[in-house]
Amino acid sequence: MTTISAQTPPTADIIADLIRRAKALGADAADALALSSKSVAISYRMGTLEDAERSESMAYGLRVMIGQSSATVSTSDPGKDARQTLVERAIAMAKVTPQDPFIGLADPSLFATNRDARGMDLFDGHVFDEAELTDLARTAEEAARAVDGVTNSGGAGANAAHMRMDLMTSNGFSGGYEGSSYSISASVLAGTGTQMERDYDYSAARHFADLDPADIIGKRAGERAVRRLGAERLPTAKLPVIFDPRVSNSLLGHFAQGVNGASIARGSSFLRDKMGEQVFAPGISVIDAPTRKRGLRSRPFDAEGVMVRDLPLIEDGILQSWVLDCATARKLGMQTTGSAMRGLSSAPSPGTSNLYMAAGTTPVADLIGSVSRGFYVTELIGMGVNPVTGDYSRGAAGFLIENGALTHPVNEMTIAGNLVDMLARAVPADDLSFRYAINAPTLLIDQMTVAGT
Repeated sequence: MTTISAQTPPTADIIADLIRRAKALGADAADALALSSKSVAISYRMGTLEDAERSESMAYGLRVMIGQSSATVSTSDPGKDARQTLVERAIAMAKVTPQDPFIGLADPSLFATNRDARGMDLFDGHVFDEAELTDLARTAEEAARAVDGVTNSGGAGANAAHMRMDLMTSNGFSGGYEGSSYSISASVLAGTGTQMERDYDYSAARHFADLDPADIIGKRAGERAVRRLGAERLPTAKLPVIFDPRVSNSLLGHFAQGVNGASIARGSSFLRDKMGEQVFAPGISVIDAPTRKRGLRSRPFDAEGVMVRDLPLIEDGILQSWVLDCATARKLGMQTTGSAMRGLSSAPSPGTSNLYMAAGTTPVADLIGSVSRGFYVTELIGMGVNPVTGDYSRGAAGFLIENGALTHPVNEMTIAGNLVDMLARAVPADDLSFRYAINAPTLLIDQMTVAGT
């Protein structure tokens, strides 16, 4: 974790002082946030160390409320004079900010009782140095370049980071937790001239021991790139589309945007009228799990100090809840779901943590085997998605499915549909694994427009 000099007061004292000063200058309520981080990042390419970065930071955020107006400011200077200047600036901003009848701190009855993350096992205390991380990146790239057909490298990387977050509010909440993150990645090219293809692999985890081995990551990246050689475009048709887990989670990401309370309050979501209705097929569950052990986005409390819990968004295919912080909950006449997120210079807003779709019962081989001719998508390009209407159109690459088997590679395609229809038709396989912040198994959608030649 970041080392603080002997002259700097403890973090809790600094954020408590920010709140005290804000109240003394006329704030009706305030909360303060402190974020510290320490990270090492290595980039390695074509057998050579390309870049090594080490960073440490400590910063503070303050939100003040005067009546129904608020302002949020931040600083990286913990000195007393800087704190006073920060508070004065926040008070001045709040006095000229338009009123919002829905702002306010969380009710103390909603505060988390667990105010650290020890039971979630989010922190791995080992801090890697540059030499150790360089060995990991070198191993990943060497394994990728050793795959027959790989001709160039986009590089490999290894990263380690530790962070701590502390939150305090003027109405009684105080808590903090620390976490770690590690990652290894590799990206390479196969082929020559105009017939080159790129692919990648990576692994990320809270604990280093949970990462995939560096040589396996590199080998997968190389094999994926080579497998894409000779890709062609398909004729335009309506076909079944299967989304590989590397991209199926993007559909859940669009769903998460659709159930975000801020979008619902604005009336700008394709799911705004779907509460209590069938959104996915019967049997499908979608859960946000902020308390997941070693989860990439796990936390013991949200950005307003509210207790977090697993949030079933979809049960048996039916939409059960929006994702809410305190302000959006007040706008909608509901209660927060403990989903507030925030940065140092921004007010809280709702967001998911470890979102996932529960695994289905069909093996992946059987899901693919059920398709006589279709498109297996491994990469999505661009963001042609309308969050208000649900209209969906994205570039895609992957493989042709013929007679229940993946055959030749495909690229330069566009897949199109509407998210309402796509979610309702989605059939999950049984291969859910937790590799990302949003996770979904392989998904089959029985018909989409696939545009090529």
